[in-house]
Amino acid sequence: MRVRVPLMAMLAGVVSVLGFAPFQLFPAAVLSLAILFGLLVRQHQAGIGFAIGLSWGLGSFLGGVSWLYVALHQFGGMPSVLAAFCIFLFCTYLALWPAVAGALFVRFRSGRTARDALLAGGLWALTEYLRGWVLTGFPWLAIGYSQTPPSPLAGFFPVLGVYGVSALVAALAAGFGIMIQRGPGRLMPWTVSAVLLLGLGQSLRSVAWTVPDGEPVTAALVQTHIEQDLKWQPERLQQWLDLNLELVRTHPAQIVVLPESTLPMLAERLPAGYLAQMGASAAARKGDAIVGVFMRDAEGHIYNAALSVGASPTQTYAKQHLVPFGEYSPPSFDWFYRLAKIPMSNQTSGAADQPLMHLAGQRLALNICYEDTFGEEIRRRAGEASILVNLSNLAWYGDSFAQPQHLQIARVRAMETGRPMLRATNTGMTAAILPDGRVAGALAPFTRDVLTVMVQGMAGLTPYLRWGDALALSLAALALLPAMWSRWRNPVREASA
Repeated sequence: MRVRVPLMAMLAGVVSVLGFAPFQLFPAAVLSLAILFGLLVRQHQAGIGFAIGLSWGLGSFLGGVSWLYVALHQFGGMPSVLAAFCIFLFCTYLALWPAVAGALFVRFRSGRTARDALLAGGLWALTEYLRGWVLTGFPWLAIGYSQTPPSPLAGFFPVLGVYGVSALVAALAAGFGIMIQRGPGRLMPWTVSAVLLLGLGQSLRSVAWTVPDGEPVTAALVQTHIEQDLKWQPERLQQWLDLNLELVRTHPAQIVVLPESTLPMLAERLPAGYLAQMGASAAARKGDAIVGVFMRDAEGHIYNAALSVGASPTQTYAKQHLVPFGEYSPPSFDWFYRLAKIPMSNQTSGAADQPLMHLAGQRLALNICYEDTFGEEIRRRAGEASILVNLSNLAWYGDSFAQPQHLQIARVRAMETGRPMLRATNTGMTAAILPDGRVAGALAPFTRDVLTVMVQGMAGLTPYLRWGDALALSLAALALLPAMWSRWRNPVREASA
């Protein structure tokens, strides 16, 4: 294999980053995978397919999630060389999944364009799903996220979820990549099929899967903009407490949402009467405030939590899906915390069956930061909820792609569930998202401000809420069968298209 083949694959991986926020050039994802599968279809050894897929993955992940370096080095205190090495190892692990897809594609492709395109779509969806599940999962940059509106494929999110959309992108791209390799004259039939699929997706975008539930409510989404390197300084603690209290007092709404860990301490150590004062400020306007704070139970377990104070009884939510190395230490990795200084890194997961928050006549399903990247976990509670609420602190990642990429992920969760999503973040992107994925309002990042919006709760079940990822994964598995059956029946590949 010539060096230029993996180099082209790596550059194609970099191109895929343009499909995600902040660029949001959704055709770039199709172009990137078309190049990848155009390279793979010319190979005859699974090992070479693995190397090409690995190169593509390195280009994509090093280009798309290298902002993790900021958390390790700038705020975690890890030496720069070691932080860069850790990020390279992590991205290499992530790249193993497209590498596996590349190897299996080369091994089982049949030589028939339609069969091989289905094979590509099925393999891509299944390997992305596994990446989002194995070792607690890291589903960031699943290729389906690139297809938020205005992409016509966005209409499939409420039906198939992000992995189903990933399968469609990969199948479309593989078809074009294969046909171009076999001669541009063969493109027309595949182009017609692609147009029909895009037309169906565009039609689905106009379907209202859910209906209004209750009266609209006012929500104030607070962006505190507390710098990460100042947030944990004890001498500044009173300043942050006063700031949060003032923002609640001066921005009344039925629901006021403050960011994750906006009170950087255990709730039990807050000054006497502090939460009562915040609740009184919210209740004076018949509202409630949801505030991010750490909580400790009777056994000494610490939780990254949110609690409500105000006109309604106090309610709590504890984060369930913790971030390894940031919020807890996986077994045998204590050495990591001797190199990186991360506060509150000994947390415990919240229970899976926590009740919704009932505020202002609405049913709120809360999630904290990274949790909204897991569609199945959001789905478990979203069917009973009318509004989704996310509290985040992305100050760990500085001024990077992390903020707009996370907003794009939240847009997909809103479309999958047919629910509005309210996001309150420390540094951005604080936003209100409509059930169709449109952003109704957003604050400029790295500013201290409050976004006040009117939000309509929704009820009803999208197909994704009914079936979750099971539908997309079942279809992906079925898509593998024609090519694999053909390959088993005919060990020698057919040369025809």
